[in-house]
Amino acid sequence: MSWINLNAFSAYVIPVAVIAIVVFGLVRRVPVFDTFLSGAKEGLSSSLSILPSLVGLIVAVTMLNASGALELLTSFLAPVTNALGFPSEVMPMALLRPISGSGSTAMLTQIFDSFGPDSFIGRVASVIMGSTETTFYAIAVYFAAVGIKKTRHAVPAALAADFTGYVMSVLSIHLFFR
Repeated sequence: MSWINLNAFSAYVIPVAVIAIVVFGLVRRVPVFDTFLSGAKEGLSSSLSILPSLVGLIVAVTMLNASGALELLTSFLAPVTNALGFPSEVMPMALLRPISGSGSTAMLTQIFDSFGPDSFIGRVASVIMGSTETTFYAIAVYFAAVGIKKTRHAVPAALAADFTGYVMSVLSIHLFFR
């Protein structure tokens, strides 16, 4: 593969894919532009239908950060998490992760600045970011997009998966790096 310049190759991938899709549509006698406009219209209506959920989620995250509730909850849980071996410095990020991806990424950056990415705390935070999901964001967006109003077992199951990610992050860092 050394004979291929990957930077030049990657610059052509998307234009070639777009041209291939247009040619395929023309060969199959599909009205390409009308189909594109129909898809764009459907995408716009989907975006408008999930907008209230996203606005509510953004307001909730902003209020949680501004009120100091996150710090209060972290300090309340610190004795328990420290006794279990979970670094309390990661708790604000772990509590925010199911709600906001960008907020938890900002907290990950703060953890890296304070403790370094190769510290125990930095590694645990990294594994949490890679192995958990922005649960409430994903549920708000995907369920709203298809019109599901009752989430039933989706939220508890997703939060259980996030909790498993938190526990396994500490265990895996202990296993592989200590």
